[in-house]
Amino acid sequence: MYCLKRDKKIASYIVWSIGLLFLILTAFVYFVPTTFIDIELSREIQEDQSPVLDFCMKAVSIFGVNRVATGCIVLVAGLCALHSYFREAFFVLLTSLASILNFGIKLLVQRSRPTADLVQIVEEAKNNSFPSGHTVHYVVFFGFLLVLMYRMKTINLYLRIGISILSVGLIIAIPFSRMYLGAHWFTDVLAGFCLGILFLSALLYFYFKKPSKGDAIETHRQNINA
Repeated sequence: MYCLKRDKKIASYIVWSIGLLFLILTAFVYFVPTTFIDIELSREIQEDQSPVLDFCMKAVSIFGVNRVATGCIVLVAGLCALHSYFREAFFVLLTSLASILNFGIKLLVQRSRPTADLVQIVEEAKNNSFPSGHTVHYVVFFGFLLVLMYRMKTINLYLRIGISILSVGLIIAIPFSRMYLGAHWFTDVLAGFCLGILFLSALLYFYFKKPSKGDAIETHRQNINA
């Protein structure tokens, strides 16, 4: 019990620290939209460009395109519901709220995208730059998918391992992809990671929260009927 309380306390400190970092980043880029560090890091990542690498980086980012992201969310939620994981399906749908929140912050900060006079623009991107919507979506959606693959034991083990490896790979690769393509600055993807972790933490808090007695009875009844 003591260890559990200690772990929760440590986790809360980490979440609050990430929240503070996000606020600092937001204030910083609001007053200093373009920084030397952002430019240099983008140029460093873009140093060795090639058609093959262009294709790979675009492929990494494809899951963040609105229609693809929406399709993935609906597909996973539908598959969960099809196998009677209705609560999981509901929370998968909730991951879409992260993108709505991110878009609202973009409107408030109004940071412009990287421009061709500062970095190479491999792929044109619309809307504002801060925070990175791709990064937020990948951390929240694929992060929650990782949790589901750990908990949904009825799914084939090798399939769960494969999806987990893909999810981890995409979460790690997406910030490099967005900077390589010239769509975002380093501070954009860093803030995207922070916002994604904060949203995912809140989502997991409610997901793992013990249901009320009435909800528990109803869930038990549904499992029996299934």
